[in-house]
Parts: sequence; C-alpha cells; structure tokens
Amino acid sequence: MEAREFEKNLGTNDGSVVGEDGNFESLVDSMVCDPASKLVSWGFTVTGSTEDIVLFINAGASSSQELESGVKFLADKFFVGGNTFQTEEFITEGGDCFFIYQSARLGNFCYRIENLSPGDYVVDLHFVEMINILGPKGMRVFNVYMQEEKVLDHFDIYSVVGSNKPLQLVDSRVFVKDDGVLLLQFEEVLGSPIVSAICIRRAPKSSDLHQNHGYVVCKNCSTENAYPLAPMNDLRMKSVAKYEKTVQALKDTLKKKTDECYQSWMSWTSTNEELERTRTELFNKTFHGQSLEQSLEKQSEKLKDVSVKYEHDKRSWTMAINGLEQKVKVMKRQHSQLSRDAHDCIDSIPDLSKMGFAVQTLVEQCDHLKMKCHEEQMKRRRLHNELQEAKGNIRVFCRCRPLAKAEIESGCTSIVDFDSAKDGELGIIGNGSSSKKAFKFDRVYTPKNDQVEVFSDAAPMIISVLDGYNVCIFAYGQTGTGKTFTMEGTKENRGVNYRTLEELFNVANERAETHAYTISVSVLEVYNEQIRDLLATDTSRKLEIKQDPEGLHHIPGIVEAKVENIQKVWNVLQQGSRARAVGSNNVNEHSSRSHCMLCVMVRAKNLLTEECTKSKLWLVDLAGSERLAKTDVQGDRLKEAQNINRSLSALGDVISALANKSSHIPYRNSKLTHILQDSLGGDSKTLMFVQISPSDQDLSETLSSLNFATRVRGVELGPARKQVDTSELQKAKTTLEKARQESRSKEEALKKLEENLHALENKNKSKDQIYKSQLDRMKELENQLELKASIHLQFEKQVSLLSERLKLKDTSCSNLQQEVMELESKLKEKDVHSAAYQNKVLDLEKELREQIRRSEASSLVLQNKINELEVMVREQKGNSESTSQSKEVEDKFHGEQPVPMVISGQANCSISKPPLSRDETAEHHILRSLNSARHASQAPAPVNESEFQSRKKRLSGITELENRRFRLSDPPKAVPRTMATAQRAAANRLKMARDPVQGIKEKENKKRIWSR
Repeated sequence: MEAREFEKNLGTNDGSVVGEDGNFESLVDSMVCDPASKLVSWGFTVTGSTEDIVLFINAGASSSQELESGVKFLADKFFVGGNTFQTEEFITEGGDCFFIYQSARLGNFCYRIENLSPGDYVVDLHFVEMINILGPKGMRVFNVYMQEEKVLDHFDIYSVVGSNKPLQLVDSRVFVKDDGVLLLQFEEVLGSPIVSAICIRRAPKSSDLHQNHGYVVCKNCSTENAYPLAPMNDLRMKSVAKYEKTVQALKDTLKKKTDECYQSWMSWTSTNEELERTRTELFNKTFHGQSLEQSLEKQSEKLKDVSVKYEHDKRSWTMAINGLEQKVKVMKRQHSQLSRDAHDCIDSIPDLSKMGFAVQTLVEQCDHLKMKCHEEQMKRRRLHNELQEAKGNIRVFCRCRPLAKAEIESGCTSIVDFDSAKDGELGIIGNGSSSKKAFKFDRVYTPKNDQVEVFSDAAPMIISVLDGYNVCIFAYGQTGTGKTFTMEGTKENRGVNYRTLEELFNVANERAETHAYTISVSVLEVYNEQIRDLLATDTSRKLEIKQDPEGLHHIPGIVEAKVENIQKVWNVLQQGSRARAVGSNNVNEHSSRSHCMLCVMVRAKNLLTEECTKSKLWLVDLAGSERLAKTDVQGDRLKEAQNINRSLSALGDVISALANKSSHIPYRNSKLTHILQDSLGGDSKTLMFVQISPSDQDLSETLSSLNFATRVRGVELGPARKQVDTSELQKAKTTLEKARQESRSKEEALKKLEENLHALENKNKSKDQIYKSQLDRMKELENQLELKASIHLQFEKQVSLLSERLKLKDTSCSNLQQEVMELESKLKEKDVHSAAYQNKVLDLEKELREQIRRSEASSLVLQNKINELEVMVREQKGNSESTSQSKEVEDKFHGEQPVPMVISGQANCSISKPPLSRDETAEHHILRSLNSARHASQAPAPVNESEFQSRKKRLSGITELENRRFRLSDPPKAVPRTMATAQRAAANRLKMARDPVQGIKEKENKKRIWSR
C-alpha cells in the first residue's frame, strides 16, 4: 500500500514531472539535460531545517523579505542584463511563498554570484509563465547553463504546466571552483528567457541508504523516501529474457513477410509497366487516327466553302454586271439631257460675268445689313435702359394684403383708401378722425390684385439683368404683411422669385441665336448679422464679404447652383426656404427671423461681337420691421428682433444718404447693406415692394413703412432721365423694324439666286464625274470577271486533287481502325493478367494482416505474463540476491547502446553505438517500448484496466507505424537483392528523367496500390 501511494503522489529521479498525464515524460526528458535533476510542478514549500540554504534570490523583487522559518529572500541582484517584470495575478499551487512567483527577470541575462566557498552546491530554479498566459506553446523557449554546462535545453514553461503555475528545476548539482564564482546563463531560443527565483543550497553527503535504495520525491512535502531495488532487478532479469525471445521471433517473421511483399511488389511493378506501355501505344495510335479524321473533315469543309463561295460570287457578279449595263444606258440618256440643259442655261444667261458681279454685290449688301441690324439691337437695348432710367432707378410698388379672418372676427376695420390706386396714390385714414394722409408711389396694388399683375409691372426690370446691369428687388414691411408670399409664393401661386427666373429663361431662349447665357443661383440669409449659406450642408461655416480687384463685392465659399430649367429652380428655392430661420411672436406665428437673399448670377456672351457680361439679380425678402414693445419677445427672439431692426435702420441710413447725395454712403454698417452695395448704387436698377396691413391695429407700423418707402422713392441713383422724348424712341423703333424687313427680303432673294447658280454648276459637274466613274468601273469589272474565271479553273483542279487525297485518307483510316481493334484485344488480355496480379497482391496483404493480428495476440499474452510476474515480485519483496545478475542481463541487452539508469541520484554512463540498419531500427523501436514497460514496472504498483489498455495501444502503435512505413514508402530492399534493386532504381530514375509524365503516372499507381 505504501508503494502505491508513492506512485500516485511522488516524483522520481528520472527528470520527469509526475502527474495524471504520462505524455509529459518524453517532453521533459528532452528538456532536462542533467540526469540528477528533476522538474516539479508546484511552488516552494518550507519543510524542516533551512540551514543548508546559502542564498535565495527573488528575481525582479525590489526589496528583501524574511519568513518566520528563517528563510530570507534577497532582493534581485548579482544579475547582468535583462529587465524586471511584476504581476498581481494569482499563482496556482504557489506553495508557502507564492509572492516569489509574482516577479521575474526577463530578457537575455545572466547571474554571476561571487564569494562562494569552493565545493559542491545544489541549485534550484523557480519558473512561472506570467506573460503569455493564453499561450500557445512555443512562445517562450530558452536554454539554461550552469558553469557553462547546459542543464535545460529548449525549455518551454507553458508546454509543461501552462500559465500562472510554478515549475521548479531542483537538485541540479554544480561545483564552485577556488575563485568562488557561480555563473548562471539564460540564452534565448524563441522569445525572452524568464526566471522568478534562484535557490543555492549546500550539497548533501552520500550515505549507504543512497547506494542500496532508489528514491522517490513526495509531491506534497518534497521529502525523499527510500525504495528497495532488489524486487525490481529480479523482475527485470526474468522479463528481459522472455522479451528477447519474443522479439527475435517477431524479427524473423517480419523479415520473411518483407521478402514476400518485395517479390510481389516487383512482379506487380513489371506487369504495371508493361500495361502502361501498351496503354500509351494505344493512346498514341488512337490520337493519330483522330487527328487524321479531323484534318480530313477540315479539308472537306474548306472545299465545300470554296465551291459555295464561288457559286455565290459568280451569281453576284453576273447580277452586278447586268445592273451596271442598265445604269450605263440610263446615264448616257441623262448625260445627253444634261448637255441640252446646259446649252439652254448658257443661252438663257447672256453674260455670266455680270451675274457673278451682281451676286457679289448682293453679298456685300447682306453683310452691311447684318452690321446695321446689330447696331439697331444695341440702340434698342440702350433705349430700353434709358426708358427704365426715365421711370426712376429706384421704383417703389405698394401692396396691401386683405384683412385676415381673425382680424375680422375681432372687429378690426380697414384704414386704407384705394380710390386713387390706379394713379399710384394711397390714402391712410387715422383712428377716430376723418383726416386722410396720402402717399404717392409708382404702383399701388389692392388686395384684389393677384401675383400675375404684381409681376407684370416688375418684368421690364428683369431684361436689364440679361443686358449686363445689376438689379435688386426687395420686399419691405412689418411682420405678417405678406412679404414672403409676394417674393416666394406657393406651388400653386408662384411669387416674384420663381416668375423672375422663368422670365429669364424665356428671354434667354429667344436670344439663343445671338447670345449664350449661363444662369446660377445662390440662396443665403443674414441672421443675427451672420451670413448663412442655405444651400450648403455645413451651415456653421463662417462667411465673409470680400472685394475683388475690380471693385465688385462677393462672398467666397458660397454655393452657386447651376440651373438649366425651371424645375431645378423650384427645387433650389424650396431647399433654401426650408433652411431659413423662422420663429413665433405676438404678431405672426411663423415669422421670418432673417433676411432671405436669392442671388441670380447671369453670364452672357454676344455670339456676334464676342462681348461678355456678368450681372447679378438680388431678390431679397427682408425680415419683419416692428417695435420690440409690440412683439413682446425675450431671450433669443429679442436678440433676433434687435439685429433685424439694426440692419433695417442701416438700410434706412443708406437710403437717406443716397437721397441726400451724400459723399459717404454707410454700406458697411450692416451685412445686409454691404452685400447689396453693388445693386443699390451706380448703374443698378432697384425695385422695392412695400407691404402694409389694412388693420387699424397696425396703423403705426403701416405709417412707418409708408414713410420709409416715400424716402426710398425719392432716391435717384443716376443722372435724371425724366425729360427724355418718347417720340424719338418710337421713331427709332419704326426705323429699326423697316430695316429688319428690308434686310430679310434681300437676304431671301440673294439666297435663292445663289442656290440656283450653285445647283446648276454642281449638277453639270456631278453628271460628268459620274459618267467617267461608271466607265472606269465597267473596265474594272471586266478585268475582275476574267480573274474570277481563271480562279474558278484553279479551284476545279484543286477539288480533283483533294478528292484523290481524300480517298487515300479513307483507306489509311480503315487500316488504322483495324490496328486499333487489335490493340484493344491485346489490352483486354493485359487487363486480365493485371487483375490476376492484383488478386495475388490482395492475398499477400491478407496474410500480412493475419500475421500482424497474431503478433498482437502474442503481445497480449506476454503482457498478461508480465502482470503475473509483477504479482510474484510483490510477494518476494525482501529478496535482493539477484541484483548483480540483473545488471549483467541489462548490459547484455543494451550492448553498446547508451543506457540511462538513475539509482539514488547518481549520474548515468553512456557508451557509443554504431548506426542501425532498417531491421535493427524496427528492433530498436520495439526494445524502446519494452524498456519503457520495464521502467514502469520498477514501482510495484497494481496494473489496472486503463494502464493495460494504454500499454496495448503503445505496442500496437509501434507495430502499425512499422507496417505503415512499409506500405506508404517504396518497397523494402531485401538483403540478397541489394545490387539488383539498386540497378532497377537507377533504371527507373533514368526513365523518369526522359519521360517525366510517365514517371508521375507510375508514382500515382504505386500510391494507389499501397494505399489499399
């Protein structure tokens, strides 16, 4: 029972980690280079006396610590290179001192510990993977050297214990020389080396117990326990003798089966090569026959095409010649007729030189009339502009809205008198008095006037934009008087903006023959003295007014939407209207809180004179003008109202300065007046709509608006034009109309004469050319007909030759078909032989599987015997007389092979061995499995069902590995046939070099046979 508990919880002296999974044994054996050392997968635990500890260095720690047991952990020192790393992660199975695994030294570094007493020491290294906690394996691999001797090779912490779990290399013996220096080196292989602690202890003295007993280390307390070796040696001697006999029998059977497989494979290979040659020959013959048939088919198709094409060309040329003969006859008749017509024409025109002079005179008159027409157009434009200036550069139209339903219900009365509205006069009746104040404007609109009548009076101003003048039309008035309705309107009842652009497109289309226009639209608003682009996606961008070198004002960065039809205009207007700032107050629920400005830019080019103009049309919907006390607004609405009144006051100051003809006009007092500077002065045309309310509640606001409009009407931007005589203008119009009519009639007569003359000349020349070309064409056709006849004769000769060749091809094709049939019969015979060979190969494979099954059964019998021997060994635990005999058997069994043996911590002895052959390699694999079974049987543990199954899988795996090696690779070479096999291999390599395709096919066939 004591031995069973040891096997569960203790670690052995063979350098492996004892755990639940035995697959780590081979991995740990490859890492640990010192046979006296071992790896344990738990943290440091304080047990018993700690006097043998010389130094305990906590790598990466900044301060020293001392436990109550007397163990002192020094701060990190004695190092050369590297960096420190610390973590707060929990360390699983960290032992009594888990904190030493929460710090480490990382990188390429070494430890040089000096002032040690000469002698033997034991060094323990403590590791933990605290960085690559998610893996995978192979992220950190390094080597460890003690006194320049490697103790760990390709050491990977994560592959052994995973992350955040300690791993100790214990009992590594090292000798310190007289200089008292101990050198520990950590070398990078893949990733940076890492160490958490280094413990240096004095080496214990050897005793008799170590010589006569093996030792195992407890997994829980790390104490060594003696284990008697006599039963293990006795069992080893008996089992080795039996296994040697079994191995020899298996080797003989394997050699015999190998020879049989080799002979079968060689016979099958020769048969397969012969079959492949026959198939290749048959394929070549078949391919040659098919190529001949295809060539014959192509020749016959070409011959048919040539004959069909010849017949078709013959018919087409015959029809063409007949048609040309008919055309020649008709052309002869036409030529004679044209000759007669030419003579008649010459007789009808007495003097052609006079006729040419008359035509030249008419052309000069036409050019003169064109220039005169252009001059008349320029005069018309100038007279139109003079007429507009005669009416006044700033024109004021007054429009009154009807009473709203809410006003009528509240009992409001109308204070506006429209008796003299047709004469441009308007009367305002005061509250409670019969006095009436009169105002005079250019036009007065009653509530009955619609949008069409309003625009008809403003339409003449629009033509000036196309002529290159700046025009400004703006609506002024208090909130709720209909300014936005007048300027924008609705979709069913369009306003001035839409109708203006529609009129521009109509006039531009009328002038399309003489002028080219490009129209673009921008929509912006002045809100709280800030300019906002209503067509831009980013309305937060700050826009400023700039002046170009020519003195004109513009706004850089504003969006100019190019419009080509009236539908695009409406879309742009709607987009700008939706983006405009509106608000609610006591006067109007949807009051406009900004000045909306529509800028129409017109670029015109005169196609006759190449003159280019650029003009602007501003259509402005001003915000409502009212007193702050009446609107009763606060907060942002108050700020908006103050800015609106400030900008309207600035507009009033500009109007006053213009009316007084002041030397300084304060355009820059407001963004509104600054933008409209080019349209309010100079040669610009300005129209103002003053909107008023008829309600007696709005009397003060109505009078304020009318007074402002009166001041605007008194402004003259240019020189006075009121004394222009309109009769002169009428005379100029009649003169221009007569000149146009005369020019049109002369142009028509001249064109008719020129057309008649050119028609006669061209008709005569074309007839002569056609006659000559037809004669040349007839000669060419005759030559081509002769050539086609000679080609036809040649084709007939070629057809006869091809028919003879076709007969010869038919005979050769029949011969080839007979040869193909013979080859097919031979191929069938070969297939029968190959099937027989394949059956033989399958029989051999079945026999080989039977032999393998028998070997597995014998291995199971041997395993049962081993289990019985283990039971007997437990009964004879005290018998230790066969120790020397066991050693002799082991030496005989291993021969010259290095045999690693660990007895009570002593080092192994290794003797070199020559390289193994293929059969010896198989034997070596089997012996290794037996050796591992022998090591496992050193501890007298009971063999349960799971251990029995795992050993059975290892033995069957080795056998399957050897069988797979013989199946998937080339066939094994038998000893007596070494020279013959080498010659065959050389011949196969030469064949593959000459014909690589054939070599690849042979390899594939081999793979298919062996994969069965």
